Amino acid sequence: MQTGAVADKGLVLLGCGKMGSAMLAGWLARGLPATSVWVLDPHPSDWVITQGVHVNAGVPDAPAVVLLAVKPQMMGDALPTLAALGNGETLFVSVAAGTTLATLEAALGAQTPIVRAMPNTPAAVGQGITAIVGNPHTSAAQLDLTEHLLTAIGAVVRLEGEQQMDAVTGLSGSGPAYVFHMIECMAKAGEAQGLAPALAMQLAKATVAGAGALAMQAEETPSQLRVNVTSPNGTTQAGLEVLMHEDSGLPPLLRKTVAAAAHRSRELANG
Repeated sequence: MQTGAVADKGLVLLGCGKMGSAMLAGWLARGLPATSVWVLDPHPSDWVITQGVHVNAGVPDAPAVVLLAVKPQMMGDALPTLAALGNGETLFVSVAAGTTLATLEAALGAQTPIVRAMPNTPAAVGQGITAIVGNPHTSAAQLDLTEHLLTAIGAVVRLEGEQQMDAVTGLSGSGPAYVFHMIECMAKAGEAQGLAPALAMQLAKATVAGAGALAMQAEETPSQLRVNVTSPNGTTQAGLEVLMHEDSGLPPLLRKTVAAAAHRSRELANG
């Protein structure tokens, strides 16, 4: 299935909050005709209304794609309204955390092609990363189409199986919050050493953003980049000896953090 099919048959976007709006903006910027998009949202933003898409209007009988971008707790009420589109050629893509392929199949029909996706919040600025996995009824072409649609908000990776989705949730799905908290902690630590709050926060934000950009663009691994800035017996080494402590440092703390989030993801998926 080529992306031209989306323009011809249409794309239905169920839920157009921050994530949905980020995707819509990316698709429109890439040239998808606004008239090929149907947005279903009880409270569409003024921005969505002005884009020329169909808002809360009757959807096509067999759209190429239905993208489910509502919150997981709203999925139960939302899915029945689209069940008539299941068991056909329409591809369903869900970005709702914790909603399994089995749950979606039960609501939409066992023969429905469905892709489950886990994006993260940097998608709002086109810097997200999304993991995807399809059910057995999803074709290779439909997976390619899903990947193309989701690259509008950042990078896309494919999972070997749905069982990996909880680990993805714990690492990259929840991960931005860990980084935001690290920025908070770094700024507070700078304040404790005598910096003004605003200056400490500016330094912390820029340091994390710059280090992340360098990690993405450099040929060296993050481990090598760390070694590159760690002079023997220098200031960085002194700090890393605390941060990398095998019992009280960052490694065991992050293992527990990601494990806790992944465990909660499993709990939510199992009801």
